Amino acid sequence: MQGEEQRRLLGRFIRSHRERLRPDAPTGRRRTPGLRREELAARAGLSVTWCAWIEQGRDIGASPAALARLAAALALTPAERAYLFELAGRRDPEAPAPGTLPEAPGSVRALVAAVAHPAYGLDRFWTARCWNPAAADLFAGWLGPGRERNLLRYTFTDPSARDLLPDWEDRARRLLAEFRADYGRALHDPDMAPLVDRLRAESDLFARAWDEQGVAAREGGPRGFRHPVRGLLAYEQYTFSPLERPDYKLVTLWPVVAAA
Repeated sequence: MQGEEQRRLLGRFIRSHRERLRPDAPTGRRRTPGLRREELAARAGLSVTWCAWIEQGRDIGASPAALARLAAALALTPAERAYLFELAGRRDPEAPAPGTLPEAPGSVRALVAAVAHPAYGLDRFWTARCWNPAAADLFAGWLGPGRERNLLRYTFTDPSARDLLPDWEDRARRLLAEFRADYGRALHDPDMAPLVDRLRAESDLFARAWDEQGVAAREGGPRGFRHPVRGLLAYEQYTFSPLERPDYKLVTLWPVVAAA
């Protein structure tokens, strides 16, 4: 839902870009730079009143289809179009779905390789796409050779996750709540629902927790692990998303050093 200030920003944005455009045909002296509202309305196939009201910041509930015609009439760049829809509080019907890449973005791979402590990159399905040797050692049941790469499936269905996580059920529920926040931003992704359906069928805990509708932000904080060789380990977790692929996550675990 748009607030009043957001609607004002949208109106100023549209007017600014309207005034940058040239009329289709040469005209005489004009009081208004660029296109008049009626000219923009004609280009977009919208009413002049609608164009006036949206520029004035009125609460008109602009539909995605109308915004798409307006974006085309204003000749917006992809970044400008995305900003238009963001200000309008609508999803662009022509926005491409993020592709499933076999590799993480270069920035994520580079940082994962540069960190000496456990680090890994997750795609939007929370499947690991890259990790460093320290992460492979800590998460042998997840990142070891031939293992399940999806963090949710590993956590909820692999018995080794219960051994690794001292507070397994609490951690699993927290993980699911964090994933649901991402799920809500990808409702139109055709591959999301099958992942959830599979997890519901494979894990009673996942099915129960999913129906409880918990949602949480992906936050860092203390993380404990029970390593089969090194015993109890304590880390502080930090999570980042790259600007060029915000659907990816870079997760790092930094050892907690006990105070002297």
